[in-house]
Amino acid sequence: MLKHYLKTSFRSFRKNKFYSSLNIAGLAIALATCLMIVLYVYDELSYDKFNTNADRIYRVNNDIKIGNIQLDVAQTPPLLGPEAVKLLPAVEQYTRLRRRGNLLVKKGNSYLREERVVYADSTLFEVFSLQMISGDPATALNKPYTIVITETIAKKYFNRVDVAGQTLIVDDTLNYKIGGVIKDIPKNAHFNFDFFVAFAENKRSREPEWMSQNFNTYFLLKNGSDIKKTEQQLNSMLTSFMIPTLKAGMGIGLDEFHKQGNYVKCTLTPLTSIHLHSNRPGEIGENGSVQFVRIFSLIAAFILIIAYVNFVNMFTAQSSNRAKEVGVRKVLGSLRRSLIGQFLVESLFTIYIALCIAILISVLLLPYFNELSGKNISLRLLFDPSLIAAFFVATTVTGLLAGCYPALLLSAFKPIEVLKGKIARGFRGSWLRNSLVVLQFSVSIILIIGTIVIYNQLRYMRNKDVGFNRQQVLVIRNTDVLKTQANAFKNELSQVSGVEKVTMTGYVPINGYWNSKTFHPSPVYNPKSAIGMQAWFVDEDYIPAFDIRLLAGRNFSREFLTDSMGLIINEAAAKLLATNEPLNKKLYSSSGRVEVAEYKVIGVIKNFHFSSLRDEVKPLCLIAGKENSSIAVRLSAQDITPVIARIKNKWQRVAGGQPFNYSFMDEDFNRLYFTEQRTGQIFIIFSVLAILIACIGLFALVAYAAEQRIREIGIRKVLGASVINIVGLLSVDFLKLVLIAALISFPLAWWFANKWLEDFASRINIGSEVFVIAGSAAFFIALITISFQAVRAAVANPTKNLRTE
Repeated sequence: MLKHYLKTSFRSFRKNKFYSSLNIAGLAIALATCLMIVLYVYDELSYDKFNTNADRIYRVNNDIKIGNIQLDVAQTPPLLGPEAVKLLPAVEQYTRLRRRGNLLVKKGNSYLREERVVYADSTLFEVFSLQMISGDPATALNKPYTIVITETIAKKYFNRVDVAGQTLIVDDTLNYKIGGVIKDIPKNAHFNFDFFVAFAENKRSREPEWMSQNFNTYFLLKNGSDIKKTEQQLNSMLTSFMIPTLKAGMGIGLDEFHKQGNYVKCTLTPLTSIHLHSNRPGEIGENGSVQFVRIFSLIAAFILIIAYVNFVNMFTAQSSNRAKEVGVRKVLGSLRRSLIGQFLVESLFTIYIALCIAILISVLLLPYFNELSGKNISLRLLFDPSLIAAFFVATTVTGLLAGCYPALLLSAFKPIEVLKGKIARGFRGSWLRNSLVVLQFSVSIILIIGTIVIYNQLRYMRNKDVGFNRQQVLVIRNTDVLKTQANAFKNELSQVSGVEKVTMTGYVPINGYWNSKTFHPSPVYNPKSAIGMQAWFVDEDYIPAFDIRLLAGRNFSREFLTDSMGLIINEAAAKLLATNEPLNKKLYSSSGRVEVAEYKVIGVIKNFHFSSLRDEVKPLCLIAGKENSSIAVRLSAQDITPVIARIKNKWQRVAGGQPFNYSFMDEDFNRLYFTEQRTGQIFIIFSVLAILIACIGLFALVAYAAEQRIREIGIRKVLGASVINIVGLLSVDFLKLVLIAALISFPLAWWFANKWLEDFASRINIGSEVFVIAGSAAFFIALITISFQAVRAAVANPTKNLRTE
């Protein structure tokens, strides 16, 4: 029976090559796109699951509120982990990580700067499943100046991996013993470092600083642990350790601290939720977004809907061609279940051909998709048996569901009516088909609007005035290696031809938050009036070098010795002072009851975005001081290549063999939004594919409608109808459906777009022009698709068509 069904399916396919090919093409493109999205989502959801105990590992977060200062960070006090493993029954083990900064590692006679460096506890390998291939994980990080490296780094410096016990020369003076070599950390981990330095050399890791948060702490909980109960016990422990700090530092007890509306509390985040569900200050790696996963999953669903709508439409549209076949079969004794089986097999036959083509397309396009998405998805994952089986089953189920209506419809024809020619013909005879066309164009219009909104938001972020000039600014990194020569190097650079301004500071305004400081309007400490700000140490050239606008007061000057205790604040900070005259306002930075420093506001600058445009501009103050970790150079020359060469020559004269590490600020700024830009590109491509699939279906339906009305068109032409009349005749029904689709999709698209934009503090407004453009685009896309077939039918020789009657 199955063989007979397949043979009949093949004959039907051969008889209707054009429509069947269009159907398979649309399905293949849709399935290939969905397969790519499935791979992307699968990869995003797989983060950190390679750890054997992934379901028992939790990261500890700290949520803090003191006065107007509120900070929810992914870090904890240094001793939280060591104390928790002793005092909390649910905590089986802990481990901590903390970024160390870069290492200057000697290789032969040259130095290489390594950026992916972190401090780690000796318990690292008891919590995380990092496979060691050389060395003993129990002792690899238990002594000062020991280090664990990845196999890639081992091969880079030694050309082999069995190098445990060997030595690396770091920062020209330190000898680090290699305690072990681990396999490269999988890409789908929320942190990815090459060097793990023993915490044993870090004194701060042993300091009882219970109001400081600088350590990423992880717990391995025992099986069956109650998370909520563990959080409560953890917070009880934390508050008990905070009491001495509060009394010594603030002069108040815990009850008074809480009564004033302040709090410090811990929360636990499952390891496997960090990548998609956490975006806190202090994250140890670049995380993804569950929103993007949901958006792409929705796009995949939309594309499948459009493709299967095409499938159902084309099957039902051909019902009149199959009507006589059904009638004859029934007269000859075929049962309805046999006919249903036949049409379902034809449905699956079409879908399986499309699936095979889709897999081939995916294989060919996977390298380009990896480049576009920033992923490293291998062909091995594409052909993972469980993934292929799941996709095959899902395709089969959806294929059967999509084929059920055509099968039931075609098998229900009554032989007498069919053989008398009473089966309705043409496009307008099916309300369901009309509804499906409305559905697929509603989805297409939503995607068009989404594409326009994403493109406009990305363009807005690229072109927005962020309050400083980032063009032609060269940032030289790691200038702290120059030590006492750093200031002389800065002065030399100001004399280079083509250099306009030079400033030396580590606080380049594109990387977010670095140094929080608390100020008070009175020498007497009061948590209620505490003002939290970013406090950046800069020189007198900082404001002119970045073209930051000074709204009131003055800049720092070498002529005023008191400027070392002066503050220049931004507008956001000025609002917190509760005064219309912030200039000369005194602020106090204190530790405990003892006044540490008295500052005076000498200037107010315009707000500038020093972190992502997703966030509001936070309070910021500039303090005159030395911070020599980088130097920013504003270039005035149009041809910057020789200027960079001159700067590099001066660097080599003072830095010896130290590498010259630089970047351009505008490129660093764009990298802040790389994820959004990359996601926007993928969204646009997928949206175009969805619209293409919708057009394939519409093209086939118009072709079929023209074929069904071929004699009507011939008669109209003989009676004098023009090509425009014929095109209008075939177009009007479809264009009405597109108009209905637009009216349905506009409010839905507006809601989706606004939900996406809520994540951005600086965002565009969605104007009516977006809907006009999207509606017009859908209308003209449909019109062009329709017109191609309509004109073809209209210019056909009517004599030939009427002769066949």
